[in-house]
Amino acid sequence: MMRILICDDEGIVRQSLEFIIQKSFGDKCEVESAKNGRMAIELTESFHPDIVLMDIQMPGINGIEAMQEIRKENKNIVFIVLTAYDKFEYTQKAIDIGVMSYLTKPINRDTLTETLRKAMKLVRERKEKVRNDLKIKEKLEVVIPMIENGFVYSVLFDGSGKEMNQNYRELLNIDTDYGYAMVIECGDELHKGVLSNTLGAGIRLQKHYMVMREMLKETTGGIVGALMANKVIVLVPSELEKEEYDERVVKIDNIRGMLRKLEQQLDLKFKAGIGSVKRWNEINESYQEALDTERQGVGKVTHAKDLPVTCVYEDSYPVDLEKELFAAVEEGNQQKTVEKSKDYMLWMKSQSTELSGIIRLKAMEFVLWAEHLAYMQGGVMYRFTDREGYLETLLSLQTYDELMGWFVQKMEAASGHIAMKQQEKTNSVVEKAKEYIVEHFSKDLSLEEMAKELGISPYYLSKLFKESEGVNYIDYLTGLRIKYAKEQLNNSDKSIKEICHESGYGDPNYFSRIFKKWTGVTPTEYREGRLS
Repeated sequence: MMRILICDDEGIVRQSLEFIIQKSFGDKCEVESAKNGRMAIELTESFHPDIVLMDIQMPGINGIEAMQEIRKENKNIVFIVLTAYDKFEYTQKAIDIGVMSYLTKPINRDTLTETLRKAMKLVRERKEKVRNDLKIKEKLEVVIPMIENGFVYSVLFDGSGKEMNQNYRELLNIDTDYGYAMVIECGDELHKGVLSNTLGAGIRLQKHYMVMREMLKETTGGIVGALMANKVIVLVPSELEKEEYDERVVKIDNIRGMLRKLEQQLDLKFKAGIGSVKRWNEINESYQEALDTERQGVGKVTHAKDLPVTCVYEDSYPVDLEKELFAAVEEGNQQKTVEKSKDYMLWMKSQSTELSGIIRLKAMEFVLWAEHLAYMQGGVMYRFTDREGYLETLLSLQTYDELMGWFVQKMEAASGHIAMKQQEKTNSVVEKAKEYIVEHFSKDLSLEEMAKELGISPYYLSKLFKESEGVNYIDYLTGLRIKYAKEQLNNSDKSIKEICHESGYGDPNYFSRIFKKWTGVTPTEYREGRLS
């Protein structure tokens, strides 16, 4: 049913238009009329028309003013202007309102009917778009929480790397370089900073999770992870690297107010910890701060800056340089490790021209930690006597150049051990995958099944394959299958259907398309030409 509102101060015009509409469209349309702009505005609120036929010149509120007011409340109404004057007098204002068409009085019946048909078509298209948008929104309501939880897991626990995290950030429209973590836990009661019956409370919170999620997003604008036992992790984008004291206080007050609302609605108690602002590649540090703060804090909401849960450095200390140095070591990036090691040694030299015990001790501390990272990653076997002579060597060094040489060599060696182990792991996984593919390529061998067989994630397998072989997993598998098919077409009398199935393809037509894509000819053409 299409709802049409006629607004004209002349009764004979209203009656004529209504008669034409009823004759032309019958019971497909419901028609109401108004004799002035004020009545049209009031009727719109109760009648909810799809199309409005609006006279321009009326006493009181004229047509333009009435349409402007109606448009504020309804963006989708189709306006058709009725006027006895040159329409160009009203063109600009009408364009701003979004008028579809103009009808000059006296109105021709066929012209009115055709114009209304166009308007009805436009209404139907708009309604269909609204329905489709709602369907998409409903789907996104399911998908977005999954993406957000994937981002939280990837950043904090999965170690998937910068590329994966960047992909998530693009999907979620996160365009800031910084963020902070927040951890919220629930229980039945909160007494002296300790929550009781956290397991039971977490179970009860499950059915209210979406309510909590929406309140968190509204309050923080953050990315909300899934409910894990009784805990929810939130990652909040931040425009600035450092937050002022006043901003921190406001943040705490907002979270405290939100938790009070949740407690009133859900009959649960909540406690939150907030980490400090970090770069996204360091956000796990903010998470650890938030977790430690939440556990140690005695209040409802505690910020990491309120408790001694993080290392505080003097202003002149090169924290970023230290982080970059050990990040290079952990990545097995020897070139960058050498570069950052030299930079750090030069910074120490700028602090003291004398090769003091403090300088020697700091060099020893860094080397021991870099080697610890290599041990932990399996890059080298730990032996109790490995560091024999380190102390004596350090004490014997007389110049910064000598110390730098020893320091850089040890740091590079640790990074090299890690790089070698990472390459060994990659080679081992890829070789196992290649062996399995050769033995099973005739079967339906998806990336997911292959990864499951090797006990690693599909994403990680795909990444290793690309790095090792220069092609992705699917292209490598397809290449083997096409190679086998070519050998069989050249050297056997098997039917193309048999070769298709032995090559791992269930559909001969699909096999033919893939074969032609890779070779430029169909299997039949290839066999007839006996191409190599």
